Amino acid sequence: MLYTSGKSATYLLDAARSGQWILGVPAMNNATISAVAGVLMLSAPCFAQTPVALVEDVRGNSVGVEFMDYLTAGKVIKLKSRDSVMLGYLASCWSETITGGTVTVGPEQSDVQGGKVNRLKVPCNPGNIALTAKQANQSAGTSFRAPEDDPVVVYGVSPVIEATGGAAALIARIDQPGEHHTVTLPRKKGTRISFADLAASGKKLVPGGLYRVSIGARQLVFKIDPSAKSGRVPIISRLLRLQPAG
Repeated sequence: MLYTSGKSATYLLDAARSGQWILGVPAMNNATISAVAGVLMLSAPCFAQTPVALVEDVRGNSVGVEFMDYLTAGKVIKLKSRDSVMLGYLASCWSETITGGTVTVGPEQSDVQGGKVNRLKVPCNPGNIALTAKQANQSAGTSFRAPEDDPVVVYGVSPVIEATGGAAALIARIDQPGEHHTVTLPRKKGTRISFADLAASGKKLVPGGLYRVSIGARQLVFKIDPSAKSGRVPIISRLLRLQPAG
């Protein structure tokens, strides 16, 4: 039976503090209670702030999100009947195009009420993307490196490169030296994030090629999938991130 009176509650609290056993379970002392509470308080914000989806396209003026915004679970987007948004989920690799209605961002896909959703599973690197997404609360100087024997696979010949601060990135092919590209990364207004879509500038890399992208000391080794397509493939299929999101 669960007692809820003030007297019973006081008794249980006193019992816990004195180290007695309650319902066959040893009560926690003050130090243990404080430690558990501290872990819960520190852990909850971390999980709450982890990005789960990326805004890949926006159509309309009432959306409330912008291109290349990272969204956390629970974010609500209200769309007018002709407004649309394209979301790419970082861990589940779902690509969604949603028109109208109320969208609630979930851990792996959106809940859409009163609108239409076209959901497509696309190739992506959930492990690598999720790794950097979990670093969202770390310092902006952190970068993710992939060794040459375990490169990030990109499923489009024109990657999207993201980094911290306006800068220029150097892309060099390392399996067949001689191919180099310099890409300018404009800064997203109001943020420290910069990005460049090689598809927008018409730059194409070679399917099957092994490359390194670097900005100063930060670098990432990646491979273009042999069957990679050209054009505006979903961003989560060709995203290269040289810093934590956020």
